[in-house]
Amino acid sequence: MKHIKYFIAAIIMSFTSLLSAETLADPDFYIYLCIGQSNMEGNAFIEDIDREGVPDRFLMMAATDFSDPERRCGEWYTACPPLVREHTGLTPMDYFGRTMVANLPANVRVGVVSVAVGGCRIEHLDKDFDPESLGNEAEWFKGFMSAYDNRPYDRLVSCARKAQESGVIKGILLHQGESNNGDTEWCSKVKKIYTDILSDLGLEADSVPLIAGEVVSLEQGGICGAMNEIINNLPCEITTAKVVSSKDLPQRGDGLHFTAEAYRTLGRRYAGAVLAAMGIPVGATIHDK
Repeated sequence: MKHIKYFIAAIIMSFTSLLSAETLADPDFYIYLCIGQSNMEGNAFIEDIDREGVPDRFLMMAATDFSDPERRCGEWYTACPPLVREHTGLTPMDYFGRTMVANLPANVRVGVVSVAVGGCRIEHLDKDFDPESLGNEAEWFKGFMSAYDNRPYDRLVSCARKAQESGVIKGILLHQGESNNGDTEWCSKVKKIYTDILSDLGLEADSVPLIAGEVVSLEQGGICGAMNEIINNLPCEITTAKVVSSKDLPQRGDGLHFTAEAYRTLGRRYAGAVLAAMGIPVGATIHDK
């Protein structure tokens, strides 16, 4: 009888713990998971303007440890760049978050959780990626992957679960494609990653859209610009996906990476796509900043 009482007490305590965790999660804290390669990681120099006036309602969860500024993996901080890893640059996330909070009610906070690896193929972000395959990769790439213990997907999911204790995941932002240039199976590979994330985090596609960005366009000298034709097929593969245009966004001269100003505009475009799905046109600010 005593054992039965202990068993019942344990169940009640577990249920109470789960209920408390759900209660602590703020429904007005909108969280966006961000994945990709170098253009999501940040490849433009951070300028003074990018560190000024960062809203305290725009937060980032560190997915790696930083020493400068000092940040710890799994903890929330005001989203002052860099947002992905130490020594990375400006990303679309910077102005995505600023635009979101400028167009949402004053009680809503926005958080980003990012795992991005410069030079990675979409396969490196997959749940079933085998770290043993890194043996022949360049040392610089091995260094990027090691920041996530060679398993970017696992790091994203573990941080996302921690983030769910604080708020509600509202979407996934993707910028990848250069390293899969011309890969006609890219959309199906992205769909697998998206589906795995939803399943592992207990999310529903209808409430967590996937927003993907185009790479540097052919018109702007993008050496992978033809990949945009494939990227734009993503909504055919994933009904909840939307694609953000890179039209008229200049690149740094290497044919791959956007300028700082282009990242700012691209981030606003990501926000515009998310806000439009909420019925909020960008620029229709509904509170005092």
